[in-house]
Amino acid sequence: MVSIKKVEVNDLDTLLKISKDTFYEFFAHLNTPENMEAYSAAAFTPEHMLTQLNNPDSEFYFAMWEDEPVGYIKLNYDDAQSEFKEKNALEIERIYVTGNHHGKHLGKHFINYVVNLATQKNFSYVWLGVWEHNHKAIGFYKHHGFVEFSTHYFLLGDDRQKDILMKRMLV
Repeated sequence: MVSIKKVEVNDLDTLLKISKDTFYEFFAHLNTPENMEAYSAAAFTPEHMLTQLNNPDSEFYFAMWEDEPVGYIKLNYDDAQSEFKEKNALEIERIYVTGNHHGKHLGKHFINYVVNLATQKNFSYVWLGVWEHNHKAIGFYKHHGFVEFSTHYFLLGDDRQKDILMKRMLV
């Protein structure tokens, strides 16, 4: 059975491990080791993650399976949003589930949790960015009511990559 648990500061080590492990699990085979390491060296430090955890406009949640964290999601509100910073929108910045827990509908639980949360807070929409080459994730988001509306670029090491921006309207 799956449950959703808010990540607290004392969960920092667990969050760092699951963040790095899932990132490498899904993207290492598609990128150079140098670019993976360059990104990882900046993104997966205790200091960087602690700053995000302490940001009042960001929240992390674990997907718990039999009391073990097997995935996580990062949500951004207001100024923590990576792009639009709209008061009526909620960004899903990251959503990852460990590979051995794919097929257990944890992503669906995360999406339902976020949509319910955003609806309770009277947001107009939920949005996210997904790498253009992550076709499985794009299909998953489309299946859950997200539509493409824009793109943006990001650097993974020295590799300029493109995200497709998708949103799900709530009202």
